[in-house]
Amino acid sequence: MWTQVACDHSTAHSRDRVLPVEKAEVVAAFPHDPEAFSQGLVVEGGTLYESTGLFGSSSLRIVDLETGKVQKIVRLNDQYFGEGLTKRGDQLIQITWKNREAFVFDAATLEYKTTIRYAGEGWGLTRWGEHLVMSDGSSVLKVLEPETFRVLRKISVRADGRAVSDLNELETVGNEIWANIWHRDLILRIDPRTGEGIGWIDLSHLFPSNRRPHQEAVLNGIAYDPVKGRLFVTGKNWPQLFEIRVASLPEPAVKKP
Repeated sequence: MWTQVACDHSTAHSRDRVLPVEKAEVVAAFPHDPEAFSQGLVVEGGTLYESTGLFGSSSLRIVDLETGKVQKIVRLNDQYFGEGLTKRGDQLIQITWKNREAFVFDAATLEYKTTIRYAGEGWGLTRWGEHLVMSDGSSVLKVLEPETFRVLRKISVRADGRAVSDLNELETVGNEIWANIWHRDLILRIDPRTGEGIGWIDLSHLFPSNRRPHQEAVLNGIAYDPVKGRLFVTGKNWPQLFEIRVASLPEPAVKKP
């Protein structure tokens, strides 16, 4: 993991404190296509939108949440490696790893709309207010203008006294951005205003590494439904999608009676 620097002196900066770690509670498990190399997740109601990767098998899918059945699928051309995904209005935006291209699709039909080009690698993507936030595997998040992907500012992410690299899939949860860390069974909760880590979420118990089909079958994929307050996670080639609960989740927009 990362070196932890304890805050023993009153003069120490707040970013040098050791962050709290929450262990997620599993609420439910749903079927998930084990052939899906998951790179991005979005949930809305009972519908899951998923971006999958690998050259030659990348896709964008609409999936029934309860059954895991793929309802619609668009396969990317073989030269593209699908990555992060977000929904903006009635559109889905899917980025690619090294192709430097983002594809815009109609969210209902998966009809292709347009391509947006950008600099650098694409790993994770989320909508944050009127903007998008993209990761590239480094410790820096880019805040983007959604129509052009013009970089508006950069957020340097730190936790436990050091920069956190390998930021991967992203999800906006309340006023925070949550990030998968590549090859770690952890989610980092980030304050996007400062880049400071708020806390860790431990997911190592969901699908232990000794049961996974290969070394790259890592935790990757976070989807949050703010209306119902439901949170889902999965991984690359995982056979299940998990609904989880943590104390740090905000109150849902629509509370249960």
